Amino acid sequence: MEVPKGKLISVGGSEDKGTEADPKFAQKEQLNFFEFGILKRILHEMKGVESYVEVITTASQIPEEVGENYINAFGKLGCKNIGVIHIKKREDALKPEYLVRIKKADGVMFTGGNQMRLTMIFGGTEFLKIIIDRYMNENFVIAGTSAGAMAMSNTMIYQGSSTGALLKGEVKITTGLAFIKDVIIDSHFVTRGRFGRLAQAVAGNPGCIGIGLGEDTGVLIKEGNKMEAIGSGLVLIFDGHNIRHCNIADIEEGQPISIENLVVHVMAKGNFYFLNERKFFTNVAETASV
Repeated sequence: MEVPKGKLISVGGSEDKGTEADPKFAQKEQLNFFEFGILKRILHEMKGVESYVEVITTASQIPEEVGENYINAFGKLGCKNIGVIHIKKREDALKPEYLVRIKKADGVMFTGGNQMRLTMIFGGTEFLKIIIDRYMNENFVIAGTSAGAMAMSNTMIYQGSSTGALLKGEVKITTGLAFIKDVIIDSHFVTRGRFGRLAQAVAGNPGCIGIGLGEDTGVLIKEGNKMEAIGSGLVLIFDGHNIRHCNIADIEEGQPISIENLVVHVMAKGNFYFLNERKFFTNVAETASV
């Protein structure tokens, strides 16, 4: 299996006006960024403050405002070489000027919003092919927050309430941007109580590892395998490989799901999890034996 040379940074997000509406969670009046520590880490994994970052606002309903806030946030960290790409419809992704820009960037940052917009607009495009090629063959960083994180995997949650998540059919799955395979990423995980919906997603796709990202929290994935928790909160890992019983295939829509032996790990900053080996490590020193 080909090992990517680039890195993925998936962030659980923090609520802002550009995020997909959720009636249970009031949107704040101001755009808030996750901890500057995560932004610093994104730059560190590129070329530091000299990095050239392209912010892709496609998922957001307020792309201009979101883009300007990222320029300001990175600027406070000393990085001034920030571009913003407002691709609002599929034909925009075909513009040669945008293809040139992502060929020159050290990395991209997908903002929050609606993850279906990302897959609908970028799926099968040259724009996406260039990003994937650079990720596979160069030290290229793909970062994403909220919807931008959820769209990174090949199996993507696009809908599902927290309250009804353990009823069959309440969680909707589609194909993501496929930067990484055999994982399912969920965001705003702790604040919005999304334990049930990731459990259902993994129960229906037990070959995948579920990654639940808290707000102000993320994971850095190297070599498509070695995952480090970063930020101020928690990351939950759902491993369904050893599920012994699950009734999801046999019950009617709307009926409760039962799952036996779904393994859950809780990661904090500095913990590691190796996806291929399905192993948890408390610190970087422990990973040396793998």
